[in-house]
Amino acid sequence: SAYFNNLFPFKFSVNISILIVVVVIFLLVLHHNLLGLSDFLKRELSDSSPLGLQPIDFIPAIPQRLTDERNDEEISVVIAASDERLGGAIAAMNSIYSNTRSNVVFHIVTLNDTVDHLRLWLSNTALKNLKYRILDFDPHVLEGKVQVDPTKADTLKPLTFARFYLPSLVPHAEKAIYVDDDIIVQDDILELYNTPLKRGHAAAFSDDCDSTTNKFAVHGAGNQYNYIGFLDYKKETIRKLAMKANTCSFNPGVFVANLTEWKLQNITKQLEKWMTLNVAEELYSRTLAGSITTPPLLIVFYKQHSSIDPMWNVRHLGSSAGKRYSPQFVKAAKLLHWNGHFKPWGRTASYAEVWEKWYIPDPTGKFSLLRRHSKAYEAK
Repeated sequence: SAYFNNLFPFKFSVNISILIVVVVIFLLVLHHNLLGLSDFLKRELSDSSPLGLQPIDFIPAIPQRLTDERNDEEISVVIAASDERLGGAIAAMNSIYSNTRSNVVFHIVTLNDTVDHLRLWLSNTALKNLKYRILDFDPHVLEGKVQVDPTKADTLKPLTFARFYLPSLVPHAEKAIYVDDDIIVQDDILELYNTPLKRGHAAAFSDDCDSTTNKFAVHGAGNQYNYIGFLDYKKETIRKLAMKANTCSFNPGVFVANLTEWKLQNITKQLEKWMTLNVAEELYSRTLAGSITTPPLLIVFYKQHSSIDPMWNVRHLGSSAGKRYSPQFVKAAKLLHWNGHFKPWGRTASYAEVWEKWYIPDPTGKFSLLRRHSKAYEAK
């Protein structure tokens, strides 16, 4: 009896030890299963690619980490590149690439007949070490969502809608920057990438009421600084949204997107919904002819977007041939944007000499600058 009494504390301690081991093993198994579930959910979120966005290729020299969805240090920059404006995309990418030490990866959206030209331009110039991915955009994805005037069918530019499909263009990124092809970056793109987005916001835009733009009016274009300039408030569908007509609009040519939030809110589906409704009801304002990408964005992001620093989208450089900003201000701008009809590769454009610093001549000779340097032009 004394022997068993002495043995009892030993048996009790052994049982406690076994129990602890069992609990630890259970927790480890549970942790492993939760990690697996997390990975599964991430894959489910990122696999929602709409028909028509086909990856073409990766540059062969790009390290394997380019395709690693867990690499948080990559800065994904999305830019559209149409053949007739390819020089603009080249200059934009060169300015971004040359002004940062960050690991920038370009996701270049184009049409199939432009791929070879683009690849030759990149591989045979100073941009041969650029990290990029080419994506072919299938215009059929827009069927039923864009109203095409039979007499002006060539005015439809499918690539202007690429920004609506960001999660499909960069499916493994949590964040991305979208830029138009008529921009030049003069500072480190990392600063724009680090723009803070408020909780629940899927994107950050530059408001049209910011200090760098609200003093300038674009003649003949109506009011492009608030919602009534883009949406037809005579239509009941618009009125029911209860969006104030004088709400400050924003420019969608440069923005930062939280792609995780974008997917959670089904932003792409929301945009497509309003595109389709416009085809049926003509909801867009007619005062800004040709502006068919901004209205659905204004509706979906009404009072639900963050703001980027105004100096990261100094715009309207292409609204006229005249110069609206001082040389000092243009030099201080972090991003210059030639939105408007007067592109820096055209015949007459303001600050064309700033853009030309970043332009790389086309080795194939297909793209040529149209500007003419005359005394009349210099006098403007």
